[in-house]
Amino acid sequence: MWCYRGGSISTEPRINDRIRVPEVRLVGPSGEQVGIVPLAKALELAQEYDLDLVEVAASARPPVCKLMDYGKFKYESAMKAREARKNQAHTVIKEMKLRPKIDPHDYDTKKGHVVRFLKQGDKVKITIMFRGREQSRPELGYRLLQRLASDVEDLGFIESNPKQDGRNMIMVLGPHKKKTEAMAEAREAQAARKAERQGVAATDEDAPAEETDLVEAEHTEAAEAAEVTEAAADEANAEA
Repeated sequence: MWCYRGGSISTEPRINDRIRVPEVRLVGPSGEQVGIVPLAKALELAQEYDLDLVEVAASARPPVCKLMDYGKFKYESAMKAREARKNQAHTVIKEMKLRPKIDPHDYDTKKGHVVRFLKQGDKVKITIMFRGREQSRPELGYRLLQRLASDVEDLGFIESNPKQDGRNMIMVLGPHKKKTEAMAEAREAQAARKAERQGVAATDEDAPAEETDLVEAEHTEAAEAAEVTEAAADEANAEA
């Protein structure tokens, strides 16, 4: 029985001497079509341009190769992939647990968390936990869930209606905003806060200069007043 024992299959394209075909369809550094040329000629051109010969379409007949700086190409591709992952939106399901007879202060705190999750574009799973005799009063949990949904209706909606699950009652709230929109707004708010902080810092730097100008103006006025006084005294002495 045949069994494959090799390593992982490489997804990297073949470059330069790793290309094993007699001829290739060559694309120049600027994307111009050079045509079908022998592999030796393509390698010679790559050396002449100080670039790499990269196989970009191995399944073509003959394979398509391009002259490029492969190291720079890999770096730029990695940066693009990183930026794409950074901007990729992942909807997360958060969970918030409450008791049927929750204290008003605790309710406000829990609701604040739900508001924050919905603003971030995440779904929220609300779980009402029943204990002891509370299990015979499921309407308490239902009313609490309806109250919470009503309090945050401007940010989210009931995606999954309340349902009993053993000792718990569960409801799922979905955000009105998409995750991508929430992320964009968060970045804009962060940029605005940064600009505001920079503006405050610039104002603080200008303040000492303004104070110095004010002190210098006061000294100038005092000096001018002293000169006037001295001149008046000289005139009085002359008349005497």
